[in-house]
Amino acid sequence: MAYYMIAGAAILLLCIGFSKLLYRFGVPSLLIFIVLGMLAGSDGIGGIYFDDYALAQTLSSVALTFIMFFGGFSTNWKAAKPVAAPAILLSSVGTTLTALLTGLFCRFVLQFPLLESLLLGSIVASTDAASVFSILRSRKLNLKGGMASLLEIESGSNDPFAFMLTIILLTMMSGKGDNHFALLLFQQLGFGLLIGGLLGVGAVYFLRHVRFEVEAFYSLFVTAVAILCYALCDVIGGNSFLCVYIAGILLGNSKIPYKRSLVHFFDGISWLMQILLFFALGLLSFPSRLPAVAWQSIFISLFMIFVARPAAVFAILSWFKIPVRQQILVSWVGIRGAASIVFAIYAVTDRAMLQTDVFHIVFFLVLFSVLVQGTLMPTVAKKLDLVEKETSILRTFNDYQEKNDMELSEMRLTQEHPWCGCALSDIDLPESVLVVLIQRNKKSLVPRGSTSLKAGDILVLSGADQETLRAILPAESSTIK
Repeated sequence: MAYYMIAGAAILLLCIGFSKLLYRFGVPSLLIFIVLGMLAGSDGIGGIYFDDYALAQTLSSVALTFIMFFGGFSTNWKAAKPVAAPAILLSSVGTTLTALLTGLFCRFVLQFPLLESLLLGSIVASTDAASVFSILRSRKLNLKGGMASLLEIESGSNDPFAFMLTIILLTMMSGKGDNHFALLLFQQLGFGLLIGGLLGVGAVYFLRHVRFEVEAFYSLFVTAVAILCYALCDVIGGNSFLCVYIAGILLGNSKIPYKRSLVHFFDGISWLMQILLFFALGLLSFPSRLPAVAWQSIFISLFMIFVARPAAVFAILSWFKIPVRQQILVSWVGIRGAASIVFAIYAVTDRAMLQTDVFHIVFFLVLFSVLVQGTLMPTVAKKLDLVEKETSILRTFNDYQEKNDMELSEMRLTQEHPWCGCALSDIDLPESVLVVLIQRNKKSLVPRGSTSLKAGDILVLSGADQETLRAILPAESSTIK
């Protein structure tokens, strides 16, 4: 056991070290971790033989559960709301159209069987949020016109739709769903949305009304909710990843105790899961098999980059009168990611008989997409003059914290103040404002969510900007210089 622990720690340190080294150059973490997995595999210098697709599917499902939950949890709905409609249409209708066009290309150009072609199109139909925002963050690029928020919502929510299409196609190929496409669609979407919504709302209500004595229990509780979302939805045949994503959005955009701690906790868990997932996918691949599928993968990828993805984007975004330059950028940023490889594992482990090496075709396609589209994404954005120089990309996320121009302000609660008698977690403060200290009877109290406010208390607050503080502080409040 000790040797396995040493190997695991070494892998983590290697992944973190190479990520630190290559992050500044905009190399997506997906590419770094997968390549390290390939080097450690049976065809690499590590010589680790791993071909257990069933185990890989289990590990991938667990990892994607936390990755997608945090994707929803960290989505800033206020920033994304203006572009929510086109983003959701892109993630649903756009993903379906991309899958259909790609499937037809595989059928009539590459001569794959029809259902297998549509399956392959569905597997690679979604885009990768981790790769996109890894590049944007490393280059400190924000995009004009709300494009960052649009891409975040689309790439975060189109994985569940691609998964749904994949499962439906696999069910049809196994002979159990030939005449029940509409029922399968309703089951996937309906149960996913319903259970995710109910558990998300229920968790928010519980956290607002129940106080835990141990702060760590809040993180454990939300972790249990995320796991329950996936498992419960999977048992009744719904879209588990959609369920997890919806619950994450509801929790991440609600006023709940210790929310900043939860963001940091799930950020760490999400990165751990990404390293585990990407490294395992690289380990599962056999690089010696990639040359045999290289030309097919490249043809499919080029078709998606220059035909399928632009067709889907322009067909949807043109209705919203979004400028052509922005549509071109959204078309280019359709980077394929780890979720596509995971869905390919589902295809390999399913009972459906496949005539092509779907896993390695998708694996090569993802690497090609990340390398070409990911490398050129900053250049394309700058050439199209869509880089916002005055705003940080971090404003797109719920974990955004401005480090400059921070103000400390203090306010004294009078007897008539509406906050008197309320627990600190129940007062309506913007996400960017923190109560950093409470002074009561000449004593300093460390603020906690359960701390009850009293008349005469002096609250010391920090805020992200002056306008936000002025909007919530009474006129007699004074700013500490």
